[in-house]
Amino acid sequence: MKTFHINPVSRNLSEPLQHKINFKTKPLGALGKLEQLAMQIGLVQNTLNPVLTKPVIVVFAGDHGIVKEGVSAYPQEVTYQMVMNFLGGGAAINVFCKQNELAIRIVDAGVNHDFPEGLSGLTRNKIGPGTKNFMHEPAMTIEQAQESIQCGAKIVRECNENGTNIIGFGEMGIGNTSSASVLMSVLSKIPLEECVGMGTGLDHNGVNTKIQILRKAIDHHPKPDTPLKALAVFGGFEIAQMTGAMLQAAQLGMIVMVDGFIATAAFLVAHAIEPNIRDYAIFCHQSGEHGHRKMLEYLSASALINLEMRLGEGTGAAIAFPIIQSAVTFLNEMASFESAGVSAKEEPHLA
Repeated sequence: MKTFHINPVSRNLSEPLQHKINFKTKPLGALGKLEQLAMQIGLVQNTLNPVLTKPVIVVFAGDHGIVKEGVSAYPQEVTYQMVMNFLGGGAAINVFCKQNELAIRIVDAGVNHDFPEGLSGLTRNKIGPGTKNFMHEPAMTIEQAQESIQCGAKIVRECNENGTNIIGFGEMGIGNTSSASVLMSVLSKIPLEECVGMGTGLDHNGVNTKIQILRKAIDHHPKPDTPLKALAVFGGFEIAQMTGAMLQAAQLGMIVMVDGFIATAAFLVAHAIEPNIRDYAIFCHQSGEHGHRKMLEYLSASALINLEMRLGEGTGAAIAFPIIQSAVTFLNEMASFESAGVSAKEEPHLA
């Protein structure tokens, strides 16, 4: 498998960037998280004048064998039906991408459906017709996990070659909260009960049953000793491709917009593989899914917004994008005290 080498972000411009931020016509720190975003994006791009070009949301879709155990409130065919909805422009992610002028790309990473030939707008990266049921066997082979990572990485390279320097990722896959919950527990050592939520709408009894099923599945397998093995045993093809996409984006120096629970689980795998990816990530929203807050805490991350959403698809990234734009816009366009002829209260301390 290709090895990803992600350089830590250079801090050479920290003081000049902080000076530029501090001397805008505002009190120190008055723009809160926007100032932190401006600093992060400036450091990633190693410039005092960052720009965001050709933003894209890539939505990976894949099915999960674990649904045979009754872990989801929805049937598996919803995955391919929603892919068709994406392609038809009718889903939430389509609406928000259109609103905020984001390009969207839909990827069949491993949907249990044969899409017709000539279907416009679908990238065909199908590794298999859904993963195996990890209650009884690994979800995928190590080779399939590696192939998935490379497929995700290839898409990001194509976007980057087209001029994209900020990219977000979404997913669709009935059963994928089960994979994400197990990956979270296995990689973070957080108890499974704190990782499992209602997914597509399970009630209290359904969640308890889901926890019992997933605990039994974990106990069935030897403890994975690498993040790649954990991904192969418990992951999904869409999660694995998203992992590779995130790693490639950071290696190319792109801003990575991390969506909700499933996307953060993919990021958790990527982070375990290459910790320097953390510098490039913006965590866009805190999902209403039960385990997401603890996953963010484990990563020492703070989400930009919390609208109690738990839809997936990349919707949190699409909605948060204008906030990210605002951080770059104020840094580049807001007047300084000097240029506006406004007296500063005092010489601000540089952080």
